[in-house]
Amino acid sequence: MNIEDYRWYCLSKKGVTESIPFSKLPHVLVFKVKGKMFTATDINTFDSFSIKCESETIEELRVEYDALQEPSYFSKKYWSTVVVDGSISDKILYEWLDISYRLVVAKLTKKEQLELENL
Repeated sequence: MNIEDYRWYCLSKKGVTESIPFSKLPHVLVFKVKGKMFTATDINTFDSFSIKCESETIEELRVEYDALQEPSYFSKKYWSTVVVDGSISDKILYEWLDISYRLVVAKLTKKEQLELENL
């Protein structure tokens, strides 16, 4: 996966916007659904990206995949950093982005979820 594929895939999801919201981190690109972040990356390097994970399986996945690491800035109970080093197939990376998106959508209000369905 390269940054263009990552960006295109994130923007292909319903209701997703992209922004660089952190003035002190002008190189961090964030993807949100209905204003809630589901992934972020450094646009200068694209050596990793952050995803939201299911808390029940996050530790097992980190044991199975060396490239799935504890995040620097987010809660390690819910978020992981995915190192883009070629050790994980694009198929799995896309599945993890799907899971991250779905977890964030599940926390939206019913009204926001309905708005997404109607897009």
